[in-house]
Amino acid sequence: MQIESLTSARAQLDRLWSRGTAFLGCEYAIMGGAMSWLSEKHLVSAISNAGGFGVIACGAMEPRMLAEQIAGTQALTDKPFGVNLITMHPELMDLIRVCLEAKVTHIVLAGGVPPGPAIRAVKDGGAKLITFSPALSLAKRLVRSGADAIVIEGSEAGGHIGPVSLTVLAQEILPFLKDVPVFVAGGLGRGEAILSYLEMGASGAQLGTRFAAAEESIAHEKFKKFYIHANARDAMPSVELDPRLPVIPVRGLINEGTKKFLAHQAETRDRLVAGEVTKEEAQLLVERFWAGALRRAVIEGDIETGSVMAGQSVGMVTSVQPVAEIIQELVGQAVAALAGRGMG
Repeated sequence: MQIESLTSARAQLDRLWSRGTAFLGCEYAIMGGAMSWLSEKHLVSAISNAGGFGVIACGAMEPRMLAEQIAGTQALTDKPFGVNLITMHPELMDLIRVCLEAKVTHIVLAGGVPPGPAIRAVKDGGAKLITFSPALSLAKRLVRSGADAIVIEGSEAGGHIGPVSLTVLAQEILPFLKDVPVFVAGGLGRGEAILSYLEMGASGAQLGTRFAAAEESIAHEKFKKFYIHANARDAMPSVELDPRLPVIPVRGLINEGTKKFLAHQAETRDRLVAGEVTKEEAQLLVERFWAGALRRAVIEGDIETGSVMAGQSVGMVTSVQPVAEIIQELVGQAVAALAGRGMG
């Protein structure tokens, strides 16, 4: 492929995601998905230093821990990065204050519709607000409420998921939401796929699974190897055995823990039917099954009974690569696709 053709294609890609790069303040409109235990200072700074946009996953952290993570990230990069906060966190307002005091430029409010006071606190503090939306009507409402950007995440993603694929969400939302930048997420593993959504109107993309097994990720070696040997079909959503005991769908790699969870649900249902436990007690027993399981998998390497959250793009994770190499690979694939058209 001629140098001239590649240069022109790279300029074209820069134009396609210029709204996203301007909004995030980075070279490539590639956001790191916020993954609990994984999206900490090492991985986040590596993504930002490589030209992408890293995002700290606050998860269940207390304000003091989050402040330490932010300071640690700032010590490793002078590039912009964001912080993902869960709206149901009991100390949400304190966490927002920690982000603002540390001059975090972008705050992501995830895990539910953000409460009005939280939105106002982010906006009044001068940070840019990013929210998630699984439907066009909600996305428009969030923009009216003050969201500066929207992420639409398909069910192909890892971790907690909605019921609709990115392919469908993109068609439902991208042509009709032009007021703010929209970033696509879920099942993305190659640059050509990112390019296709940019051409549909997306401003950038968010990837988690590709970065989870990166060299800079603190995930246990066994966790990374499990990713490398997995196929797309191995990343399945958690199964709900009985509608009386709802299970929040979480996509992860099938292991011994997955099978034990089904047996645990069956046993709990039988105890409920027999009147041994109340409905509330039974629900709690189901929800507590995975308590600490993600940390066990990520940090301790318990890939047998731990929760190995992964998106369907896990089949495209074939080796442990430095973050910079992953990002350059994605950019290179998009550029090559654009240049290839010019040569046709």
